[in-house]
Amino acid sequence: MAKANMPSLEDFSKAQARIAGIAIKTPMLQSHWLSEETGANVWFKCENLQRTGAYKLRGAYNMLSQLSDQEKARGVVAASAGNHAQGVAMAARELGIKATIFMPVGASLPKYQATVGYGANVVLTGAIFDETLKAAKEFTEKSGAVFVPPFDHAQIIHGQGTVALEILEQFPEVENIVVCLGGGGLTAGVAAAAKLKAKELGKKVKVYAVQAELAAAWPPSLKAGKPVEVKVNPTIADGIAVAKPGKVPFDIIEEFVDKVVTVSEDEMARAMLGVMENHNLVVEAGGAVGVAALLSKKLKLKGNTCVIVSGGNIDPLLLQRVIRHGLVASDRYTNIAVMLPDRPGQLVRTAQAVAAAHANVVEVLHTRHGNGLEISEVELDLSVETRGKEHRDEVIESLKKAGLKPRLFNS
Repeated sequence: MAKANMPSLEDFSKAQARIAGIAIKTPMLQSHWLSEETGANVWFKCENLQRTGAYKLRGAYNMLSQLSDQEKARGVVAASAGNHAQGVAMAARELGIKATIFMPVGASLPKYQATVGYGANVVLTGAIFDETLKAAKEFTEKSGAVFVPPFDHAQIIHGQGTVALEILEQFPEVENIVVCLGGGGLTAGVAAAAKLKAKELGKKVKVYAVQAELAAAWPPSLKAGKPVEVKVNPTIADGIAVAKPGKVPFDIIEEFVDKVVTVSEDEMARAMLGVMENHNLVVEAGGAVGVAALLSKKLKLKGNTCVIVSGGNIDPLLLQRVIRHGLVASDRYTNIAVMLPDRPGQLVRTAQAVAAAHANVVEVLHTRHGNGLEISEVELDLSVETRGKEHRDEVIESLKKAGLKPRLFNS
């Protein structure tokens, strides 16, 4: 039995016409690196190069452009910590609509500045996003402005689905599309648009969605047959950390998405690092989950595959931490503790052993006060650049050959 409120191909085609000239047709980039890693022919759809740095502008502009003159005059309101805020702010500016954006007090400075730069009135309130959202809805009721949801709205979904229409235009041989999954707006739009357009063209396309495992509401929701709220744990993929799927996208995703998988923090960090090193692209964690799913073999796909790199808005300070985390997860930044007798020459002895393995020490902590240390002992904590697991093991072996007792630890 057909489900209610399913979008049509015409919905997406009309949305594509509306956003033309506002949202750019982002480029496709072949990833030889990821193709070699996976055996599939992998391309990236680079929505991180979209205006505002993410796909969100598509849905926001599609919705705002259809408001009546009276609604536009009342202004719009949104609550967001980042990408949605910027998308709504820019769409409102382009349409001459006053926008009020509520952001959490802890929102990153670059995202706050970008939203202000697009002309929005930004209100910082709430220690957590639920408090921010509550304040935004209270303001909406008092002011009579139009609330713009991030994903739970048909016109938002239609706008996001234009990504899939572009993919089929730019890469007509595509067989698999991999997309990030948070509240469901992008995934619902991409899955429905891709399947409907493929059917019109007489071909088949499979759509796979990827969540961060620390904020994975979709697997239990799909199992229950309805949106289920879960506890969201802290994750670097803050852009897709949603506790409960949207009602509007739920039926669409249930109907059109072929599979949902989750990826870990380490897997996302490795993916972000890999995309940066191999393609010189800055990608936020939520935008890298598709790459992470392929790299980790959570998705084992063959043939022509497109990964939607959905956004690139990341705080430089967080990026710095993620890069280090990614290096550690890839065994390229190794933390080693060495217990030494407290007498002259031991630091030189340790450094020589590391150098013998052709590794580079980037940081040293020398302490006499660690737990478990005898009075005559010191602990040397080394941060060492390595080329991978095999090289890391060579460093450990070189230290052992020097008569030392090294152990790995997490920084």
